[in-house]
Amino acid sequence: MFGREAIEYKTPEQIVLMRKAGLVVASALAAVRDAARPGLTTADLDRIAAEVIASAGATPSFLGYHGYPATLCVSVNEEIVHGIPGGRVLQPGDVVSVDCGAILDGWHGDSAFSIVLPDADDADVALVDVTERSMWAGIAALATGQRIGDVGGAVEDVAEAAPAEYGVIQEYVGHGIGTAMHQPPEVLNYRTREGGPRLRPGLCVAVEPMLTRGQRYTQVLADEWTVITRDGARAAHWEHSVAIHEAGIWVLTAVDGGAEALAALGVEIAALS
Repeated sequence: MFGREAIEYKTPEQIVLMRKAGLVVASALAAVRDAARPGLTTADLDRIAAEVIASAGATPSFLGYHGYPATLCVSVNEEIVHGIPGGRVLQPGDVVSVDCGAILDGWHGDSAFSIVLPDADDADVALVDVTERSMWAGIAALATGQRIGDVGGAVEDVAEAAPAEYGVIQEYVGHGIGTAMHQPPEVLNYRTREGGPRLRPGLCVAVEPMLTRGQRYTQVLADEWTVITRDGARAAHWEHSVAIHEAGIWVLTAVDGGAEALAALGVEIAALS
């Protein structure tokens, strides 16, 4: 649950540096999203992201992390997160979740998106949409809430209000981010009695809900990385890195800083120059 480890609060100048790393991640994910289509392999997507990150003078956060062998995590259909890119060929109608991290000048950015390839099933499209909306609700809670636990409550509210029933993954959660990819505090995707740390300027976190069309229970494959739904249901994953500062919040891994999506929720971003 919410640990008591020290949180790394950032200065405005450090948040600006994190924004630069976040934009590298945004560029890599945009290139992957534009390229993704049936017939490509997950390794093809990994190469695209690696080229964008290298061209920006950055390095991948994931490659070599506890031995992880790739630049991206690419998780398909029943794979929730940490799918290792390789020879898997993308098929029409696949749900594809792509997670990317990059380090620039010692600062990390981390973001993820999910898409459904052409010939999409409406239920899969809805899954991806609800997961994305739950992420934005969680991000908005960073501006309107009091404690980090308000994020999880907002995520869960969106999932529970959806017309279909979704499983909200609990074993894999958001996190603090900065000079390391994973830092305190944990950012849960569900409501608990513990409110967790107060939301205050300098806090930078990754909000990353994962939802499934079935139950929330997971298992890890023999590669010791890929996490799948235990019941074989399809899953989606969205993530952005976000900074809180004196003037408000800023989505570091969104090109527009989160302005469009958050405006629809009544929240204005506060970009730093």
